[in-house]
Amino acid sequence: MNEQARAGGLLREEGARNHRVTPMELFFDLVYVFAITQLSHLLLDHLNVRGALQTGLLLLAVWWAWVYTAWATNWFDPNQRPVRIMLIAVMVASLIMSAVIPEAFAERGLLFAGAYVAMQIGRTSFVIWGMGARPVLRQNFQRVLVWHIGSGIFWIAGALVSGSTREVLWLAAVAVDLAGPVSGFYIHGLGRSSTHDWTIDGEHLAERCQLFLIIALGESILVTGATFGELEITPQTVAGFVVAFLGSVALWWVYFDRGAGAAAETIAHSDDPGALGRSAYTYLHLPMVAGVIVTAVGDELAIAHPLGHASPEIVATVLGGPALFLAGHTLFKRAVFGVWSWSRLAAIVLLGVIAIAGREWAPLALAASILPIVAAVSWWDSRSPHGASGGATSH
Repeated sequence: MNEQARAGGLLREEGARNHRVTPMELFFDLVYVFAITQLSHLLLDHLNVRGALQTGLLLLAVWWAWVYTAWATNWFDPNQRPVRIMLIAVMVASLIMSAVIPEAFAERGLLFAGAYVAMQIGRTSFVIWGMGARPVLRQNFQRVLVWHIGSGIFWIAGALVSGSTREVLWLAAVAVDLAGPVSGFYIHGLGRSSTHDWTIDGEHLAERCQLFLIIALGESILVTGATFGELEITPQTVAGFVVAFLGSVALWWVYFDRGAGAAAETIAHSDDPGALGRSAYTYLHLPMVAGVIVTAVGDELAIAHPLGHASPEIVATVLGGPALFLAGHTLFKRAVFGVWSWSRLAAIVLLGVIAIAGREWAPLALAASILPIVAAVSWWDSRSPHGASGGATSH
């Protein structure tokens, strides 16, 4: 099979828009439901600064594994058999990564790092092979491959040591992963990629990232139901259950009620969808996902321990999760619409004030205090003539 014929058979139609998310892509995402669950449990079991750092490092690896695949399926048709086989192989590696997350900083670090590096290099090699008659994109992924190999050295080296040395090396690996897209994957002799060369279907990428956010929100729902089901039914646990569920609904509402569709339309009709895909979706969805994971941990703690004084860990998760989500959403709207959402910034400040003033509050009261704040953000969006951009004002 020559390159042009191969590319013609595997790639979606060049320049086409409104690519549908396929059942294969939804099936692929199921592995990441498990990954998000594992990450939230890891944070809950190691609820301290070091545990948060370790969870953050592993979340970055999980996110990069998923988002690079989302970019690949923006160009490649998942209904084609070779593409499906590639996705299934990535699923296997992702499942291995997810399974060993609890022991990634202990005995199973090499298994985690090996699965991640094999996935990144293997998928990118497939993309290079399949690009065929699209030389610009093919050269782009040749640069990407070099960057993956570079970060892979740090991932594997970190897995071969232990303790803080592993954390430092994996932090270096994550730094390489983060620097790649923003630098245009610059390689001496190969140059750098331009976002104008990343001819993506912006609406498809937007939908994929929205679906991942729903996966994260689904974890908060699962945690709420599972925790409530294990406890004695009392007025306090019922109240905690209701507050946690409404908190998940509130975060969903803030993101999806008005802004998500407008953002998808913006990237779909952008002159440079690659730039928006990189900033708004590849980078800025990550803090929102992290915020939902932290919120899920806070929900579990608030339901299980609704009364008494809130510990610093409960304050940090119950209030920090929504604050992180809103911060990510503020930056997302800034990237997409070019405006600041002052309603979200005000909400973050209020959450900070409550974190200071509410240290003597019960966990249930802390969790309940979030609801009117987030609801006010949604209300402001609904009444603002710029509601799609979050009741924002140009900067």
